Amino acid sequence: MSLTPVNLLLIAITVLVSWMAFNNRALYDRLILWPPAVDRKRQYDRLITSGFIHAGWQHLLFNMITLFFFGGQIETLMVRLTGSYLTYPAFYLGAMLVSSLPSYLKNQKNPNFASLGASGAVSAVLFAFILLSPWSIIFVFFIPAPAIIYAAFFVGYSIWMERQGAQGVDYRAHLAGAAFGVLFMLAMEPAIFQHFLVELSNPRLNLGGG
Repeated sequence: MSLTPVNLLLIAITVLVSWMAFNNRALYDRLILWPPAVDRKRQYDRLITSGFIHAGWQHLLFNMITLFFFGGQIETLMVRLTGSYLTYPAFYLGAMLVSSLPSYLKNQKNPNFASLGASGAVSAVLFAFILLSPWSIIFVFFIPAPAIIYAAFFVGYSIWMERQGAQGVDYRAHLAGAAFGVLFMLAMEPAIFQHFLVELSNPRLNLGGG
């Protein structure tokens, strides 16, 4: 496995900050995405800091395990394509920001809405991987599935749940993160789209990154 220092650092920071927030309500309240605080107090940093805290250990571990298995591969590719270790953190933090914006804009005046977690950014990483290897087998809650099938289910389910007005999960952030992951990869290297089409037209199942 290639050394992926930035991805490992992001995981370490997220685990540390989440753990601190578990034990410090004031820190938790300051970092969470609460739209009125952004709107009234101009605390725009919450659009990103909310991605470094989680609702509990299960939420944190699911995101960080996914990031561990897929983030390293995306970081390695981005370093190879751009020659810079700054591309991947820019991608990850950009995904946090972009995935937070739709929910913030919709709930800008809503004091009852709050959002947290790295799921939007992790969705960006996962969909960037799916763009590269659509037929890889990935494990979702220990259930194996081709990555492209998971992607279709993920998008469809998230749209459906969002339209149902489901509470407790920010499906809008998941969708925005996934879209950002795909668009960033294509903007960085347009040839990836042709690679995706070739891969998609040649179904073959193989073990993926997670």
